[in-house]
Amino acid sequence: MLPLLAIIAAKYLFLLSFVIAFFSFFKLSATERRRLFFFGLVALPMIFCTAVVASHFYDNPRPFVVLQFVPLIPHAPDNGFPSDHVLLVSAIAAIFMYFDRRAAALLWGVTLLVAIGRVTVGVHHATDVIASMLIALLCVFVVDYVLMFIMKKIYG
Repeated sequence: MLPLLAIIAAKYLFLLSFVIAFFSFFKLSATERRRLFFFGLVALPMIFCTAVVASHFYDNPRPFVVLQFVPLIPHAPDNGFPSDHVLLVSAIAAIFMYFDRRAAALLWGVTLLVAIGRVTVGVHHATDVIASMLIALLCVFVVDYVLMFIMKKIYG
C-alpha cells in the first residue's frame, strides 16, 4: 500500500496543484488575477532558468544510480538536481503566497507530498527536492522585491 501511495504522489499528485491554482485564481478579484498573472509571467521563467543554471553547476546522480536499485517508477539515469516536479509545484505555491494564503498552504502541502513521493520512489535525493523548493522561494522573493522597487520608482 505504501509503495502505491508513493507512486501516486511522485507521478500524479502534482496535477492537484493545477486544480487548486485554477479554482483559487478565479476566486480572486479581477485586479488580483491580473497581478498574479503578471507576477507569474515574470517569476516562472526566472525559476525555470535558475533551476537550469543550478543543474549545470551541481550534478547529483539519482539514488537508484548511486545505490544500484530499481526505482518504483521508471526514470532516466540523468542528473536529479533539482527535481522538476517539485520545482513546478513549489513555484505555484510560492507565487500564490502573495495572493491567497489558504491556497498557498494547500499548495505547499501538495508540494511536500510530491517531494516525499519523489524521494520515496527512489528518483531523487532529499537535497534535490529541498533545492527545488528553495529555488522557487528565492526567485519569488527576488521578483517581489524588484517589482516593489519598480513600483515605488514609478508611483513614488
